Amino acid sequence: MVESGQIFSKAFDAYLSEGASTEFQTLADEIRELERQGDDLRRDIETELYTRTLIPDLRSDVLSLVENIDKLTNLYKANLFRLSIQNPEIPTTFHQDYRELTRLAVICAEAVIDTTRSFFTDHHAVRAGAKHVAELETQADEVSTPLQRRIFESDLELAHKVQLRYFVEKLDDVANQAEDVADQLAISAIKRRI
Repeated sequence: MVESGQIFSKAFDAYLSEGASTEFQTLADEIRELERQGDDLRRDIETELYTRTLIPDLRSDVLSLVENIDKLTNLYKANLFRLSIQNPEIPTTFHQDYRELTRLAVICAEAVIDTTRSFFTDHHAVRAGAKHVAELETQADEVSTPLQRRIFESDLELAHKVQLRYFVEKLDDVANQAEDVADQLAISAIKRRI
């Protein structure tokens, strides 16, 4: 998942610099392969948890967690796929904000992975990790909302504005999904303490 985020960040930056270039397509293919490997790993984890009767009290929480983390990689893949299909022209005036939103979304997803590790090693640290993820998601919102406002205040055609807003929302979805996973972790950690 972390590797997918790093590649996603490079791919989005490549898209802003060169459009749907060969480099962008190569990175998108790498994400596709990582997403496939993640799906295989998720299935293996599910099988192991049930066939070996591992952690019966936490099994449903862990399975839900694994599925929701897998959604993050799916979002990375889907966003690059959408870029390659729609090939939107993103004016340079918005590049910095798109880069910042991408950076925050990826950092938010990485922070949820750190929080997930805490769930298995120090469930008391999960609350602080979930709070950190929520703060990062708020920072992403603080970039996405003004960016959307700037897009709609611009002189672009309405269809172009809507397309650019769509990609802002899809980037923000990564941070939102990470926050949802962190919230789930916090609840599961509370259940472990009871």
